[in-house]
Amino acid sequence: MNTLAAFRSALRALAANTLRSILTMLGIIIGVAAVITMIAVGQGATDRVQEQMKGLGSNIMLVLPGTITQGGVRLGAQTGQGLTEEDALAIALDVPEVQVAAPTLRTGAQVVAGSANWSTSVFGTTNDYLEAREWPLASGRLFEAAELAGSAKVAIIGQTAARELFGDADPLDQVIRVKKVPVSIIGVLAKKGQNSLGQDQDDVLMLPISTYRNRIQGGAGAKFKRIGSISVKVKEGQSMKAAEDNIKDLLRQRFKVQPNAEDPFSIRNLTEILQAQEASSRVMTLLLAAVAGISLIIGGIGIMNIMLVSVTERTREIGLRMAVGARGRDILMQFLIEAVTLSLIGGAIGVLLGAVATWAVGNFAGWQVSMTPASIALAAGFSGFVGVFFGFYPAHRASKLLPIQALRYE
Repeated sequence: MNTLAAFRSALRALAANTLRSILTMLGIIIGVAAVITMIAVGQGATDRVQEQMKGLGSNIMLVLPGTITQGGVRLGAQTGQGLTEEDALAIALDVPEVQVAAPTLRTGAQVVAGSANWSTSVFGTTNDYLEAREWPLASGRLFEAAELAGSAKVAIIGQTAARELFGDADPLDQVIRVKKVPVSIIGVLAKKGQNSLGQDQDDVLMLPISTYRNRIQGGAGAKFKRIGSISVKVKEGQSMKAAEDNIKDLLRQRFKVQPNAEDPFSIRNLTEILQAQEASSRVMTLLLAAVAGISLIIGGIGIMNIMLVSVTERTREIGLRMAVGARGRDILMQFLIEAVTLSLIGGAIGVLLGAVATWAVGNFAGWQVSMTPASIALAAGFSGFVGVFFGFYPAHRASKLLPIQALRYE
């Protein structure tokens, strides 16, 4: 019996017991659909973290003022000795692993443009911040040295803030008011998207740090050039750990911290945090796929069970085939093709069900999902393997029946 004839015989045998065949395939269908959906959910989470890493920039660290303790009570972050612009400059110049160190101030403010107004995040920083974040301009230009030094009334605007204030109009050279201070827009940032907390990074307005300090902030913070944070970008190929240790040593020296005293600042390695999240997402994807794969194994056991029943029911048929010249390998091929056909049909239906489930999760649950051809091939290939693995024993048992005993079976 050739393969095509065996396949036709397998289809006839399965069609003769349609309901039983469908119930047998159910485990494979659910297993394949579950594997595809779980991998899509896990891959979506991994893709989301990777997008956040791209949005953040590579090799990024954040230096923040530390905490102080009064009466045994810790007062929280950024309540200790303040960082200054000179600290950022010292990090950039004295730490060899550092590419740029950008001092940053930030507040929320109502921005007015003509009759439109919008509440957005206002940053005071330098061009180094955009380099650290790997954030290019969509149009316009960066701050000039004279503007950074002279508290110039200029700004660079994010995509969201530009849309809310100007609609479809070009924001370049437009004048807006930030806390009653008129500033001219000289640049528009490229789209960045949401950060890891779900905040819109494009809803931002950036001013030269001197402009922010002298015209927006004022007070003691402006007098002492205090800043809220320092965004540090480490050079490509340099050790993040070495850079962190050197920054810590430098700042402890500048703050005159005693050897056993607590650091009056904190350093957050943002790249490592996101990399850990990505690793966790990958592990979760594997765990979800493994759990879903159990359904495929259960479906394979169902195939083995039903094929054993089929061998028993068709013992006389097997005997007749052998009596007219069928060889053991022909019988083996016939029943193995039946098992694999069951599995592959179930796998095909499972792929369709998995695609529908993935679409439903993405649209109704609002999760980011990513169904790849590799996950479909993996699930379909595994379903075929299950058919071969669990169908071989019943097929082998059928091929070893003796014609005389098989013909006598009732």
